[in-house]
Amino acid sequence: MTGKKVPSDLIIVMGLVLLTDIFVLTPGISETLLRNVLGLPLVLFLPGYSLIAALFPAKSDLDGIERVALSFGLSIAVVPLIGLGLNYTPWGIRLHPILISLSMFIFIMCGLAYLRRVKLPESETFDISFRATALSLKAEIMEKSESKLDKTLTVILIFSILLSIATLAFVIMSPKEGEHFTEFYILGSEGKADNYSTKYILGESGTVIVGIVNHEYRPTNYTMEIKLENKSMFLPENLKHITLAHNETWEEPVILTPEFEGKNMKLQFLLFNETEKSVPYRDLHLWIDVNTTQLEA
Repeated sequence: MTGKKVPSDLIIVMGLVLLTDIFVLTPGISETLLRNVLGLPLVLFLPGYSLIAALFPAKSDLDGIERVALSFGLSIAVVPLIGLGLNYTPWGIRLHPILISLSMFIFIMCGLAYLRRVKLPESETFDISFRATALSLKAEIMEKSESKLDKTLTVILIFSILLSIATLAFVIMSPKEGEHFTEFYILGSEGKADNYSTKYILGESGTVIVGIVNHEYRPTNYTMEIKLENKSMFLPENLKHITLAHNETWEEPVILTPEFEGKNMKLQFLLFNETEKSVPYRDLHLWIDVNTTQLEA
């Protein structure tokens, strides 16, 4: 019992899981097309196959076509259940928790499959000889083709599986665009959303950090303007005109020097996009006080 080698199909399944984990978790290769190619069987086939392997360890339990069909079907059932369970945990339904949960499930099922197979006589244990499997599948299809109903059902099943794979691949490769918008924010001099400079002495300067993030799904040209009580303040050219690619972030300190005094004055940060030059696309403001040195003293 203990001398039996690990079946080749279980080794391949666990190897594919490890390879997928590497491609998903390793920076530099995690954005390649191969990650998506490996991800498809991890979601659509391997969970069901490992569960079938654990439930039916003997050759006589299921034939080849049944194992393949049930592997796809059970994968489609198991993956949402794992996602539902994660939804009630602190980790939620995110990439890494899903990847870890699926990998653990497949490894556990492969371990159970191995333990159940080693208890069976070697002649009764299910294992894959790829050449023999291909010939067996061909023979099964030829035998079942004698029945028109069986042949029709087999074609429908295969077509449904291929359609499911193609649909999922299309969704992964062509994700739907989300909402088009631009983030526009101001931070204090320490890079936090507090401790803004709101008290100024006439002639002296204060600093705020202005940030823009482009989520417009296209390169966008922005124009920024800062006004104090509706009077434009000076801005260098590199802070006034900004061009960002999709998902690009721009964050720079802006030095402000009020030119006149007053209390509770509105300091506006206006952001215009390339399609509308007269109405601000985004609008932020602070309320500031500017005093002379003599009054401050």
